[in-house]
Amino acid sequence: MSLRASRAFAVALVMLATFTDIVAYSVAVPVLPDLSRRLGASPTMIGLLFASFGVTLLGVSMPMGAVSDRIGRKAPLVGGLIALAVATLLFAFAEGLLWLFAARLVQGAADAVTWVVGFALIADLYGPAERGRILGLVMSGTSVGFMLGPLLGGWLYEIGGIRLPFVAVGAMALLAAGAFTWIEIPKQHAALDRVPASTVMRIPAVAACFSAVVAVSATMCMLEPVLPLFLSARLGLGPARIGFVFGISALVSSVLHPLFGRLADRSGGRRLTIIGLVLVACGLPWLSRAWSYPSAIGLFALQAATMACVITPSLAYMAEAVSQAGVGSFGVAYGLYNVAWGVGLLGGPALGGFLFERMGFAWLALLWSPVLVVVTVLLAKADPHVRQKPDTTTERS
Repeated sequence: MSLRASRAFAVALVMLATFTDIVAYSVAVPVLPDLSRRLGASPTMIGLLFASFGVTLLGVSMPMGAVSDRIGRKAPLVGGLIALAVATLLFAFAEGLLWLFAARLVQGAADAVTWVVGFALIADLYGPAERGRILGLVMSGTSVGFMLGPLLGGWLYEIGGIRLPFVAVGAMALLAAGAFTWIEIPKQHAALDRVPASTVMRIPAVAACFSAVVAVSATMCMLEPVLPLFLSARLGLGPARIGFVFGISALVSSVLHPLFGRLADRSGGRRLTIIGLVLVACGLPWLSRAWSYPSAIGLFALQAATMACVITPSLAYMAEAVSQAGVGSFGVAYGLYNVAWGVGLLGGPALGGFLFERMGFAWLALLWSPVLVVVTVLLAKADPHVRQKPDTTTERS
């Protein structure tokens, strides 16, 4: 088989696309507040600027998943990567707040397309026996992107100023877009019925997986703003040490994502997702017991490991759920997955900040853990073998 038609090369390009997207996100976030203030933005306006990313992410995920089910994966992926390049260049040359908002909105849309269609392509190309391993490799690459993004952005900033990091990421996105234009997407799509999003969401296993993803996304995203505050207040840790705590957790995740992917292939994504949710619920309260800097590193690394045990298996389980229901709409399925992640991304920090301010970190952890247990029970009770029978009179492409 030629390189252009290789499954492995297609997966490598998905990894490049998601890695580039994460680097673009992590390069933009540290400089946005300073760039916004230079352009006269108030704190409220800066908050709206950050939130605008989630608006288009949620709005685009489902439609683009459905579109990719109908027209194929190549065109949406190429378009999404070009949009990512445009967004990064807008950041580089923005001369007013409207341009920053435009860049952030386009970036959210590009993020949705890259992840939804990229995962759908992997589900097309790999069956249940291999899918978890491949998804784990992609997630490992994204963890590396989270670690390298700020370093790359800072280094390029020192060399060429505020524009160079964005121009470099834009070039990476255009490179990936060109490569997707060149390859031949292997024609190995699932020979199953493609149905509307409303039908997919009525599959009990899909709905349960959706809930699990919202829960783990909210957990991860609520820790990002409040854990640094807790570690600073309890242990007196400064920004460098807190950054190291998060860096070690990202390293642990990058190592474990492929391992959990392989285990999901062997044991099933559903079973491993359930185990992971139980471990997250059990481990979360222990974070509030950190008594030293090394203990904080160890406890948060363990928490990151338990969340990796949910994320990669749940990606595999979403594809399992729609396949077992006799549905081939992987684009819609991963659109739902991305929407679930976006809901947690938006709601988690707000809820975490609210609870932390009023009750402290220990009570936040104790109150959130039962929520994770409830979601685990819902996932365990959902029948994974319910098959959908879409209306056969509906015209399909």
